[in-house]
Amino acid sequence: MIDKLVTAEEMRHYDSYTINTIGIPSLVLMERASLAVRDEILHAFPLNLKKVVVVAGSGNNGGDGLAVARLLHIAGVQVTILNVGNPAHASAEHQTQDKICRYYKIPLTTDLTSLNDATLIVDAMFGIGIDRPVKGRYADAITAINNTNAIIIAVDMPSGINTDTGQVMGVAVKANATVTFAYNKVGLTQNDGATYAGRVIVANDMGTYAIN
Repeated sequence: MIDKLVTAEEMRHYDSYTINTIGIPSLVLMERASLAVRDEILHAFPLNLKKVVVVAGSGNNGGDGLAVARLLHIAGVQVTILNVGNPAHASAEHQTQDKICRYYKIPLTTDLTSLNDATLIVDAMFGIGIDRPVKGRYADAITAINNTNAIIIAVDMPSGINTDTGQVMGVAVKANATVTFAYNKVGLTQNDGATYAGRVIVANDMGTYAIN
């Protein structure tokens, strides 16, 4: 099954089944996903950890990013969280992760200039959910990310890449590596997605493995 490709809708179905039928809480899935991202960062990019910035949206992908920030902070990495989402729209899981990050006193900012001297950036804005062109502050954040010299790690999908088609939705993050969860996604193998994703690492119950 390691070569299985799924769409956004299929992945949402699998997640729902895991949470509601099997009974594994979404926060547990989030923790497992974030551990996989942390491990990829620490093992593959140990020389790029001087200043890490996690760019977090307000949904569960952003929640993954907050968990990654906390795990890196605990590992002794200097990390800052750049919030670009609307706090009023934050998911319940995102709010939980935000509370934990505040307990650990991880620096939080909304200032895009915090990206200027980043050595590694974690893109945790959209995940698999994007279905319309990126605009406004999110587009500004993506442009700012792409204009840095930092290593860029995307969480699940590079923000701005359509999960089903691999097309750029106006603007998209150009990642060095993408850690995606459970199964590889169709959009990471087609059109611009295959280029924007960089090296694809699939994290599932059998461990992690690189696609390219």
